[in-house]
Amino acid sequence: METLDTTPDEDFLRLDRQICFSLHAATRAFNGVYRAALKELGLTYPQYLVMLALWEHGELPVKGIGERLKLDSGTLSPLLKRLEAAGYVERRRSTEDERSVTARVTDSGAALREKALGVPRRIASATGMSLEEIRALRAQLDELTARLDGVDPGDLSACG
Repeated sequence: METLDTTPDEDFLRLDRQICFSLHAATRAFNGVYRAALKELGLTYPQYLVMLALWEHGELPVKGIGERLKLDSGTLSPLLKRLEAAGYVERRRSTEDERSVTARVTDSGAALREKALGVPRRIASATGMSLEEIRALRAQLDELTARLDGVDPGDLSACG
């Protein structure tokens, strides 16, 4: 059985052996499917993720949205501005702390939720996987993410 210790270094440099490339290719494929599914809603995939967080949790601090979606404020702020301009989201400064901004779904944003209800089912169907397979894959990816988030970057800097 092949292991990390028994696999030749040269084999690790093959593109078809890179888990990062497989994840990248899957992400690109998902983005294409989402682009088509979200077209009728007028949302991009990142905007859809913001709306999912707000539909699920109601009013959230912008910082909380960023933490949930793993987005920095430089990426999140323009998304929120576009969603606000479209009338789906409203941002407010906190009365207790001027530095804190919250976002909430407007009535138009709530109506958009009704239109979006079929999107997850269409995406799941597009995968060709059973619900059990999807849940298992998501659990594996969540575990992988947690492990990678826990890696000390200093441990990766030493070469051969």
